[in-house]
This record gives sequence, structure tokens and C-alpha cells, in this order.
Amino acid sequence: MPMDRLGLKVLVLLVAYLLGSVPSALILSRLVAGVDIREIGDANMGARNVTRTLGWKPGVAVASVDVSKGALAVLLAQAFGLDLSWRIGAGYCVVLGHDFPLFAGLRGGQGMAATLGVLLALVPGETLLGLAIYGLLFLVTRHSDLSAGVGIGLVVFLMWRWDEPRLLLICMIGLILSIPAKTLLDRPRRLRVRGA
Repeated sequence: MPMDRLGLKVLVLLVAYLLGSVPSALILSRLVAGVDIREIGDANMGARNVTRTLGWKPGVAVASVDVSKGALAVLLAQAFGLDLSWRIGAGYCVVLGHDFPLFAGLRGGQGMAATLGVLLALVPGETLLGLAIYGLLFLVTRHSDLSAGVGIGLVVFLMWRWDEPRLLLICMIGLILSIPAKTLLDRPRRLRVRGA
């Protein structure tokens, strides 16, 4: 493999990480309310906490940016003609940047919206159906975590059922499992903030 091609691939991964590192929830919470979103509500730097503490309009803005940066990282790799493994790598790097952002002291969110963007770019059909089920269940139950779990489960099932490449299926399961792993990792800090 020519060195310039390898250099391009590494550059795409670096750009994906830096894109993920843009802390939209932190920026917006400071602009809208002059607060650090990691110090209020449930102390998570994500769209749900922004929605609960600052309102639905800032929450939608944060979710839109975070989903977009997830999709954009994968689409950037695709635009440079990188194969599936490198597009998956770009997806992992953007979520890594979101979870451990260079521009926010490595204290980021859980990666749900960024992961959704990655899924939308890699498996749009399955992801849109999963989102539809999430929306319907949420309207009925008003339980976001339950609805998201069922929606994500459907995405994985459809990926398997529709014979998506095994590498893609396994890597997306790993990416999805990083969300509860990051939640557990952040738990002590978030408990300290809420107990203060």
C-alpha cells in the first residue's frame, strides 16, 4: 500500500476523531444558559440532558449536530473511496471523539446520537426502521431507554436478517455496546455532580 494512501486513511480517522470532539452540548449550554451541561441535570453531555435542563429547542439542536457529525465522519471516508473497514473505523473514531473530546477535557457524552449518525450512514434502511419503532414506542410508553433498546435491537436484527457484511454487524454491535459502557464509566463523576 503506498504511503500516501495510508496517510490519507489515517488523516480521515484523525478528522473523524476531531469532528467527534466538537462538544455541541457544552457549547450550546454555555451560549444559551451560561452553564456547563456536565454540571447540571444528569451531568451527561448529551441531547437528552440538554432537553431536560434547557428545553426542547436546544436539545434538538444538539441532537442534530451530534447525529450529523456521526454520519459525516463515515461519509467523509466514503467520499475518499475508503473500504468498509475504514468507514467503520471512521465511525468508531467519531464516537471516540464524542465520548472523549479533545476540546472538552476528554469528558464527553455517551455517544448515542453520534452512534445513530454512524448507523444512518452505514445502514440507513435498518436505522430508519429502528427510529420509527423507537418513535412509536416512545409515544406509547414515554420511556426513552426502553424505546431506544427495542429500536436498536431491531436495527441489529435487520442487519443480520438482511445479510449485511458480518464485519459490519459485529462492529456495529460493539459500537452500540460502547454506549452503556461509557455510561458506567461516567457514573462516579455523574453521581458526584448530582450529589453536590
